[in-house]
Amino acid sequence: MVALIVILFPPLVIAFLLVMERVEEPLRRPTSQRQVEEFLATATPGDVDELAHSGIRRAMDRWRRRRTRTSAGRTVPAPDAVTSGRHAD
Repeated sequence: MVALIVILFPPLVIAFLLVMERVEEPLRRPTSQRQVEEFLATATPGDVDELAHSGIRRAMDRWRRRRTRTSAGRTVPAPDAVTSGRHAD
């Protein structure tokens, strides 16, 4: 059993590191001025709310995900009080 652990542990650690590299890559990529301008031109109220509460990084991540879903041919419903997690008063 110990021999199996000794043999499998290094490849598992390397595989984990490779996966984490792919996860971290978008987080290290800086936001360009063009992307910020496009974000401000096409932002929905939910995107602006995310910007105000969580900062530019999370707002840009949400916007990029929305753009990716839209460009993949899927329709994205307009955000409203229910989808943004807030109830209209």
